[in-house]
Amino acid sequence: MKLLSEFKLGNITLKNRTVMAPLTRCRAIDNIPNDLMAKYYAQRAGAGLLITEGTAPSPNGLGYARIPGVYSEAQISGWKKVTDAVHENNGKIFLQIMHTGRVSHPNNMPEGAKVLAPSAIALSGKMYTDEEGEQPYPIPQEMTVQEIEEAIEEYVTGAKNAIKAGFDGVEIHAANGYLANQFISPITNKRKDEYGGSIDNRLKFVLEVAQRVTAAIGAERTGIRISPYGVFNDLGPFEGIDATYEQLAKAMGELGLVYLHTVDHEDMGAPAVPNAIKETVRKAFGGTIIASGGLNGDSAEAILQSGDAELTAFGRPFISNPDLAKRFEHNLDLTEPNQDLFYTPGAEGYTDYPVASTASV
Repeated sequence: MKLLSEFKLGNITLKNRTVMAPLTRCRAIDNIPNDLMAKYYAQRAGAGLLITEGTAPSPNGLGYARIPGVYSEAQISGWKKVTDAVHENNGKIFLQIMHTGRVSHPNNMPEGAKVLAPSAIALSGKMYTDEEGEQPYPIPQEMTVQEIEEAIEEYVTGAKNAIKAGFDGVEIHAANGYLANQFISPITNKRKDEYGGSIDNRLKFVLEVAQRVTAAIGAERTGIRISPYGVFNDLGPFEGIDATYEQLAKAMGELGLVYLHTVDHEDMGAPAVPNAIKETVRKAFGGTIIASGGLNGDSAEAILQSGDAELTAFGRPFISNPDLAKRFEHNLDLTEPNQDLFYTPGAEGYTDYPVASTASV
């Protein structure tokens, strides 16, 4: 199987082409990575590449309850436990840097942090908080140019801290309706300055983040995740969307980013992402593509054989099958995850999923 073959990604060699997709799991008490998280990632080090859950580059970037950060010494030390455990198990791991922007609530943030976004447009619905349960999303503060500059530098500091913590690289989260995606989409970006309006202006934030992160840690250690046609967090298609993502992919390719990670949530009920835009993005980027979204072993293998992607990412299967690559190798049944325990604190539904026996294989 091509899925189980080695792949050279930048300066590292992946032992297979299965990627563990970033998965919010809400186990970081006080937003600090811990021993339980180190065990969780180490259990899944059989993947060719692990990409961590979305991790805040600053207090302003915190969204959900109990998500980790990468802006304090305590967090760097906590992540060092994770990277050491993964590397001891012959794994490779990237940190996903996620500033949630308007997808947040003050109850999930430390005192003094602010819910910021390109424009003062509130997300519909409610967000869970440990303090008061479900709460309506607040109207975010529209970012000043100075706050935009500060946020860009927070990504850079986060990337540097990730390398300090022992990560093999970082993934810039520009998908699923979080801050970078909020700048890209005219649904959430109504600005009249140099960060809003035209395609060039709406891409300015994510391009500046990518430029400065690659300058700080190297393009060979920097990837990016995008979700064209994604509808998560109140986003969706807009006029000029194909041209926007073609231009974005081309710019990322010119920077030499080590991969472009595309999201397709059709299996979770979202509209299908047109194959045409996937192909456009792939050609415009010209480098390693990670495909994700509802894949199984057979569909991933087909994508790899077709040349539509070089790597394939799996989310929920990795939650309940820490030895997913081994199960693919031996054609073993997969364990179904308990969705009620996706975001709860503690080991249950997190580190207690069994590995499969291959004694009879």
